[in-house]
Amino acid sequence: MDFGFDAADEEFRARARRWLDERLGPGGAFADLHGVKAPEDADRRRAWERELGTGGWIGLGWPEDSLTRQVVWFEEYARAGAPDPLGIVGEQLLAPTLLLHGTPAQRERYLPGIASGTEIWCQGYSEPDAGSDLANVRTSAEPEAGGGWLVSGQKTWTSLSQWADWCFVLARTEPGSRRHTGLSLLLLPMHQERGRIEVRPIRQLDGVSEFSEVFFDRARVVDVLGAVGDGWRVAMTLLSFERGAGMLGRQIGYRRELDAVLRAAANSGADRDPVLREALTRQWADLWVMRANALRTLGRAEPGTAAVAKLVWGNWHQRLGELALQVQGLPGAFAGGRAHDPEAYPLTPAQHTLLFSRADTIYGGSDQIQRNIIAERVLGLPR
Repeated sequence: MDFGFDAADEEFRARARRWLDERLGPGGAFADLHGVKAPEDADRRRAWERELGTGGWIGLGWPEDSLTRQVVWFEEYARAGAPDPLGIVGEQLLAPTLLLHGTPAQRERYLPGIASGTEIWCQGYSEPDAGSDLANVRTSAEPEAGGGWLVSGQKTWTSLSQWADWCFVLARTEPGSRRHTGLSLLLLPMHQERGRIEVRPIRQLDGVSEFSEVFFDRARVVDVLGAVGDGWRVAMTLLSFERGAGMLGRQIGYRRELDAVLRAAANSGADRDPVLREALTRQWADLWVMRANALRTLGRAEPGTAAVAKLVWGNWHQRLGELALQVQGLPGAFAGGRAHDPEAYPLTPAQHTLLFSRADTIYGGSDQIQRNIIAERVLGLPR
């Protein structure tokens, strides 16, 4: 492993930290968003996204900036307790794919809106019968008279869709095609007069609705990313960007969560229990191992790298969620509010971690799918 930060990187870190502290710290214009993972106030989230765009912090991973600066920004963003960015799908998934597969006109049309934080994107991949098995997509698109395509079908677990302006949709453009063939990646506006798009938010265990079901009824497509029928290859390129430099920033967020669990253990006396103490120590050591592995593989296109990372951090975070409540003992099972009124029964951060982490081994490709990828692409085992 040969990865480090030079003086220019540290100067960049100081500038990023100062900018974040000025806005999220006491008295800052966005102090109300500090420490709030997913604010439910759409206007404030959009305002924060535009603030990031004005500051020039969106798109650091696009070609002209170094990998180390991406890592620095993600680390500082997590350290500052900044909210989950609303434009993450457009910035970290669609934009790099546009740079590889998009036409000059497409890059000119879509990248500025992403970079300024004024156009939010969502991802239309998963379906009720095509989640981790993405090749089972049934959403279809038919040619429109005079050119273009009309999409019909259903997508689910579509993150941020209730706030999105645009969606990229994996759909079948070749009737009768199966599995990986006959697919195209289509770009369409979420708000349109001709076609019908219905978004139904899904209430999660933790009480919020970060994703939704989305129904398309002859929704009009304005662009095809890549060639028609080549959607599988383009879609896989896009997914490869999902676990890049941002993973190191995620681990800084995990460190904040682990520190909170360690403080709770000290306050409750749970750290004197040898079994819990060993579990906490192992959790701390595993986090450093994850960071070392992320640094070792950063920027490499080795088969199975992303699958190994996903498998490890998903299970690590679930264990942390369980420990977060264990170290509190019985008080960890109670929250504020009135038990007879679920709407007024807020979760503690530890309870939120426990409930949200149940999804970590499912979304983005379930553990079973990750193990299949490792078995087939790394170990060379038969399907």
